[in-house]
Amino acid sequence: MSLLARGAPPAPQDRPSVTELRLSAFAAHRGAGFPLGPLTLFAGPSGSGKSSALKAYEGLARLGGGAALDEVFSDPSACVPDRARPDAQRRRGFRIGCTVTGGVGPVRLDLAVQAEPELRIVGERLTCDGHTLLETALRDPGRRVVQAAWHTAGATAVTRAPLPDDLLGTALLPLRVAGKTEGQRLVIAAAEQVVVALRSVFSCDPQPARMRGPAQATADRLLTGCDNLAAVLWRTRSECGIRHALLVAAARAGCAGPVVDVLSEDLGNGTVRAVLDRGDGLRTPVDRLGDGELRYLALALVLLTGPRVLAVDPVAEVPEAYQTLTVLADGLDRSLDPRQLRELTALAERMCGRGHIRLAGAVGDGTWAAREHGAAVVDLGP
Repeated sequence: MSLLARGAPPAPQDRPSVTELRLSAFAAHRGAGFPLGPLTLFAGPSGSGKSSALKAYEGLARLGGGAALDEVFSDPSACVPDRARPDAQRRRGFRIGCTVTGGVGPVRLDLAVQAEPELRIVGERLTCDGHTLLETALRDPGRRVVQAAWHTAGATAVTRAPLPDDLLGTALLPLRVAGKTEGQRLVIAAAEQVVVALRSVFSCDPQPARMRGPAQATADRLLTGCDNLAAVLWRTRSECGIRHALLVAAARAGCAGPVVDVLSEDLGNGTVRAVLDRGDGLRTPVDRLGDGELRYLALALVLLTGPRVLAVDPVAEVPEAYQTLTVLADGLDRSLDPRQLRELTALAERMCGRGHIRLAGAVGDGTWAAREHGAAVVDLGP
């Protein structure tokens, strides 16, 4: 059954969510499978593969949103496993995948990508409950297509057709499958479940240097680097008093000195700047804050908002009640002191516990987060 055909909003466990990331052969990872909970931290020293795991996750998310392969992997050779040797045709590549859990049940997506000598998808498989719903393979290297076969369960067991070799076939299925048989409807529902989960991903890496200056007042969707933090604060402060009060409380806990409000000031030239209200008429522009304070403030804002505020591409035709926003935060602990990191993780624990947001981040050490906040820690240390 299609996600759009349901009645009552789903329980949190039925909202499509990526619950496993598989790196069969990607960068430093081989045969790796990582379970993902509502709050997951990849932990380990520099070079342990934390960033590459999140890069693979982001890559799947962007492909699920319809991006072309060369847009997603601009340096595909860097994704090829270490010491991987080319075959007789000089081909090298990588393999990644994920499991998306939702109302249909666990749905597995596995993808094989050729990185050299030219970038292309050479194989894709979508499975659910032991059934192969979609399978593609490169049959003719001279053509820029893969041969696809998807489950029909009608008079004809499968339907075959060519698909582009630079786009995720799963994301194309809802447009290609008629939905006349029970098998076709299962294919559509499984594909929708995967697409909804992957498109509802926001990769966030606040850049303090970009956040210090004024922002155009009309730029009201938070960018990946949080460049336009001031504009988003201008909007969100008036939209939801409860969430803004939580942001102020978070700023009070993680920023030095007293904080009675977090807001933006109109500079009169079409731009706004973010400030901390210290009380008694004193205001501190954010350009005077340390890098850690700025990153902390931006990440807290992300955790307290939703897809309508973030520059993310959720499935517009699916109600928000059916979607869970997933935040990817590489270098989550970068520039943060221990107090700020603990406050931010505690906030993430509270927000992820409500079922509408998930966080996958990378930190140097995550043992304390598992102990104090119940985070699922993927230890990539030696």
